Amino acid sequence: MDRRDVLKLSASAGAAGVLTLAPVDFAAASDSGADPGSGRGAAAGSPPPGDAAPLTRTLTGHLPTGAADFVHLPLEVPAGVRQIAVSYTYDRPEVPAGVLGNACDIGIFDQRGTDVGGRGFRGWSGGARTGFVISAEEATPGYLPGPVEAGTWHVVLGPYTVAPQGLDYSVTVTLTPGDRGTTPAPDYPPEQVPGRGRGWYRGDCHLHTVHSDGKRTLEQLAALARAARLDFINSSDHNTSSAHPLLGPLAGDDLLVLTGEEITTRNGHYLAVGVDGGEWIDWRYRARDDAFDRFARQIRRAGGIVVAAHPYGTSLAAQWKFGYDNVDAVEVWNGPWTPDDEASLLTWDNLLTGAARRGDGRWVPAMGNSDAHRDPDVVGLPQTVVLADGLDRRSLQAGIRAGRSWIAENAGVRLSLSATGPQGEHADIGGRLPVAPDAEVTVRLEVGGVPADSLLRLLTDEGQVLGRALPASGVVEWTTTASYSSYVRAEVRHPAPAGDTSGLPGPVAALTNPIWLGRG
Repeated sequence: MDRRDVLKLSASAGAAGVLTLAPVDFAAASDSGADPGSGRGAAAGSPPPGDAAPLTRTLTGHLPTGAADFVHLPLEVPAGVRQIAVSYTYDRPEVPAGVLGNACDIGIFDQRGTDVGGRGFRGWSGGARTGFVISAEEATPGYLPGPVEAGTWHVVLGPYTVAPQGLDYSVTVTLTPGDRGTTPAPDYPPEQVPGRGRGWYRGDCHLHTVHSDGKRTLEQLAALARAARLDFINSSDHNTSSAHPLLGPLAGDDLLVLTGEEITTRNGHYLAVGVDGGEWIDWRYRARDDAFDRFARQIRRAGGIVVAAHPYGTSLAAQWKFGYDNVDAVEVWNGPWTPDDEASLLTWDNLLTGAARRGDGRWVPAMGNSDAHRDPDVVGLPQTVVLADGLDRRSLQAGIRAGRSWIAENAGVRLSLSATGPQGEHADIGGRLPVAPDAEVTVRLEVGGVPADSLLRLLTDEGQVLGRALPASGVVEWTTTASYSSYVRAEVRHPAPAGDTSGLPGPVAALTNPIWLGRG
């Protein structure tokens, strides 16, 4: 069976196809006549690992269009290795307009294997780096420090897109002999800020650093979060937990730091918010693999919540294809407001209508995050404002899951939404007003800290029922009944841009989760 047959077999056996090439044995002093198509390479003239000098192999190959999602390059690593270093290149031929060119990610798994969800993960940098180093003492951001144990390691290539001409790659691996070394103890952040009781807390749960494809250090991210007057953040680098052990020093009595991840599958991205420190969630599957529910359960077992990210993201593979039955929230607002956020908002509103039709009390709350990677991305644009019993992981997660939250473009925006019944019944955002179907309900929206030309909107399962320019008082009221409106939610909008003929309202400045009306 040749390479092409292996590729066909792996693609038919599972939607997230894997091509495994012939292993490279570093225990041998040299390799003879490597076949570039096999993934084997020639020795660089170095002595075997038993000597003091490093041993290097360069592996070359070609991947055709339609290659597997992941290409495994097995490395037979001998005992006595202190450090492993990997670098790679691939060609980028010109392609016609509208045709995808070459893009290839990279990562590595150790001797514990490459099973999906297994224990062998040692790091992933996607396409953000051309190389990485791992030893017991330290590792390149995105990778996990730890001993380089003997056994079969796998460099993993992820040919994200392949040009019609195919993709030529070259991977260089260097093993440096030496003592095993000692791995530093992790310094995970605390799970709570003591002395902070029930209140509204502002946070951004979708942020990137140099541990994936961001350009900011962890320290810079924490400083920007404090400057944005946030109360909490969630570490969410792509497909890695490498930042977790370094986050402890960034937390303080003014900032709660949660440990998480953005899981970037080939059929959409999602956030693990507030998992246990060091927990890693695999991303190597598609919607048709029927694997998502397994990893959603893993996140919850690790104390986290599951958030579908930017459902209509415009980058390749970013659109959400896993459905909403097993998520705790959906990110309807991602970074500066754009048309894909408008589409996410409409989809979410349809989910609310579906929940009203079912009448089972189950619904998916909305949240907003910045997805900030680098300058000029603004940390805290937007931010989710959560009513929680304290500034701690569990209380914040409970508030997000219950929908006791609203979304703002910055910390200066103030908002409250409430509903009152004829007998003094009262409900706030995320709650239910238990009134008879024909009982008169007064909805009150109060807004501050937004431009004077803002538009206030109230929306129900029918659509917009009130649209009014921001009054001087910042307050609008509206009367309805539970038979007329199964829920009510609020939006604050900027004016539509001049010359915009789309008919869409202007960008959002704030929006709320719903208040549900009726006894349910």
